[in-house]
Amino acid sequence: MAGGSLLLLLDDITTMLDDVSVMTKVAAKKTAGVLGDDLALNAQQVAGVDASRELPVVWAVAKGSFINKLILVPTALLLSFLSAKFGINWLIPSLLMIGGAYLCFEGFEKIWHKFFHSKADVAHTKEIHAAMQDEKQDLALLERDKIKGAIRTDFILSAEIIVIALGTVATKTLAEQSGVLAGISIIMTVGVYGLVGLIVKLDDIGLWLMLKQGGSVLKQIGRKIGLGLINGTPYLMRFLSIAGTAAMFLVGGSIIAHNIGALHHIGESLGAWSYAFDGLVGVAVGALVLLLLSTFNKLKSSSA
Repeated sequence: MAGGSLLLLLDDITTMLDDVSVMTKVAAKKTAGVLGDDLALNAQQVAGVDASRELPVVWAVAKGSFINKLILVPTALLLSFLSAKFGINWLIPSLLMIGGAYLCFEGFEKIWHKFFHSKADVAHTKEIHAAMQDEKQDLALLERDKIKGAIRTDFILSAEIIVIALGTVATKTLAEQSGVLAGISIIMTVGVYGLVGLIVKLDDIGLWLMLKQGGSVLKQIGRKIGLGLINGTPYLMRFLSIAGTAAMFLVGGSIIAHNIGALHHIGESLGAWSYAFDGLVGVAVGALVLLLLSTFNKLKSSSA
């Protein structure tokens, strides 16, 4: 579960950084002559972002993540107390399922946009390019909006992680619960965004290794490693995009399946194939939510 959430956060950060790269008019060939792809316009690649903005953007989202957890940990403890006090044991699972359904919807919507080129997707791209060409547009403000969007996604994923962690210590004392949740929050935030920071600088590390002068064996090996990092980073970002979308279905589907008795029983009976079952549940839920929202929006438009 934590691994899936990590992939979701990585995917969201890389997507958000791409929008920042376009808004800040960064040239695609960050390492000119070495990277040939137009990275700034590839929707899931980080390498097009100006080197001076990569870590500040990641740090801004990490700070937002810490604030999210400062809100979520006391809220989770309060909900746990209320559930035990008044016997409303359905409250936390219900909130989890809502969050899981949202993740499934987000994953399915992403695939739908990818293959059917929705008008909303095209409009989003045009909006960013228009902002690029508008000299009066405050690009720093647009960047802050993108960061806020990433922090909102982090809020949902952090809530899932905290509630799941809370479930493992539900029978412990309040002090023990607080300690566990605080520890998980710190470890997850530092670990996730530390890894994100490393990933977004892989191409810079590769370029630094390639520029090392000298004929020693170690420096020759270093230059080969650097070339490998530069050439491999775009493929890594593509992989993270695919893995992040798959994780939306796996995480969201598992949350829903594990909280519905019949589905949970089917999943358990499948053994090692239970992950595939969770993914199928996630895809089905995502498609259903998208269909319901689309139908609602059409009815709303026709009645207006």
